[in-house]
Amino acid sequence: MTTSLCSKSHTFSYSNTEGEKQTFYVLLLTVITMAVEITAGSLFGSMALLADGWHMGTHAAAFCITLFALRYSRKNQDSRLYSFGTGKVSVLGGFTSAIGLEIVALLMVVESIHRLFSPQTIEFNEAIFVAVIGLTVNILSMFLLHDHHDHHDHHDHHDHHDHHDHHSEHEHEHHHEDHNIKAAYMHVLADALTSVLAIVALIVGKYLGWVWLDPVMGIVGALVITKWAWGLVRQTSPILLDAQVDEKYEQRILQKITQSGATVKDLHMWKVSANHYAAMMTLTSRDGKDVAFFRHELEEFDKISHLTIEVQPLGR
Repeated sequence: MTTSLCSKSHTFSYSNTEGEKQTFYVLLLTVITMAVEITAGSLFGSMALLADGWHMGTHAAAFCITLFALRYSRKNQDSRLYSFGTGKVSVLGGFTSAIGLEIVALLMVVESIHRLFSPQTIEFNEAIFVAVIGLTVNILSMFLLHDHHDHHDHHDHHDHHDHHDHHSEHEHEHHHEDHNIKAAYMHVLADALTSVLAIVALIVGKYLGWVWLDPVMGIVGALVITKWAWGLVRQTSPILLDAQVDEKYEQRILQKITQSGATVKDLHMWKVSANHYAAMMTLTSRDGKDVAFFRHELEEFDKISHLTIEVQPLGR
């Protein structure tokens, strides 16, 4: 006889309303700065102002992605379209923004190499002024997003449907990470880095005549941004692809089950949101122990938020 037990049907959605509000302010600030710089650049014929204005535009697009993901996740957290809720919407937003950041870095490298071999006349005073404005806006944006890119007030939404064969399990508090907000923070941080490097290069270029330092700093900034973006891609892509839990954690689960008197025939454990794992396993019990026993044995593994266990008798 096969005994099957699935814990509560969870919907792992959460809303980050405070982060959503702060992201909107950052978007507004970025769009206003972009409009002012592009307008001033067009009126005064400043290539530095125009370039920085359009650069701000790429980050504004990233903030739009962040804001859309936050709002979509909140509005659809109860939708039956998503088996485990909208927890991965934030992850997808972060992944998309990271790809955008990689593209910005690539464009920076191409432009920097072009300027390295074809030096252009730099209006140092004007360019420094533009860089300082950009840095000021980015510092303000960093303060707005800082409290929300890692530690924020997510409210996990769990949709529980209890049935006669469903047993509750311990709810565990986890540290919540919103890759979507983190990506927005990285865009601001990247912009701040490019502004700092530009200011350093322009000041040195103005007083020492090292014009080549400006494109070199551009390449250095692009490499750092690429590293940050790649790190975010590596964090988000395994979640989107339902990657199995790390091997050491899996081995601990297998060891516990074996010690409890069962053999694991099948085990899958993957993330259903940025912070929650689901697990499905099929066990063969050697001495007739039931599902409730094995559920109790696995309570220490608090990464598992949604657990389905099937126990088969020996010999099946």
